[in-house]
Amino acid sequence: MAVKIRLQRHGRGKRPFYHIVAADSRAPRDGNYIERLGDYNPLTKPATININVDKAVDWLVKGAEVTDTVNAILKYKGVLFKKHLLRGVSKGLFTAEVAEQKYQQWVDEHKNKVLDHEKKHNKDKSDKVAKLLELEQKKAADREAKRAAALAAKEEVVAEETPAEVETPAAENTEAPAE
Repeated sequence: MAVKIRLQRHGRGKRPFYHIVAADSRAPRDGNYIERLGDYNPLTKPATININVDKAVDWLVKGAEVTDTVNAILKYKGVLFKKHLLRGVSKGLFTAEVAEQKYQQWVDEHKNKVLDHEKKHNKDKSDKVAKLLELEQKKAADREAKRAAALAAKEEVVAEETPAEVETPAAENTEAPAE
């Protein structure tokens, strides 16, 4: 029986959510599985991945094949690195304690890289929002200045026209009684 570690799709249409499972390669994609190893949600930023590293390494050591997407996920979470270290332990290159120490060091470095990436993503997003807000405020100020200038020009025209109309009837009224 060939075992594959692969994704099992869940979720509604256009909102996928995956379980990472060890399943018989002949079983349907969303059918029976042997063991659930974790889950993967690609819709969050960054994608949410929860996986039981020890179970995944156990299946890899037993010879389970991995699909391309799951291979990328396992590489990202350090499962393949841990398998690599355990192989070195089995060959006698170093002890299990040294392997665990190297794995923890890798996990800490990787976690910092992920946090830096998240901070950069959030900073870029906030910078874009701030730039758009500043641009919108500038446009609003320009619009208000144009509106005020147009209103002032209109008031000047009205002010110039009003005294001329007032003087003309007054002159006609003074002439009329003189006759």
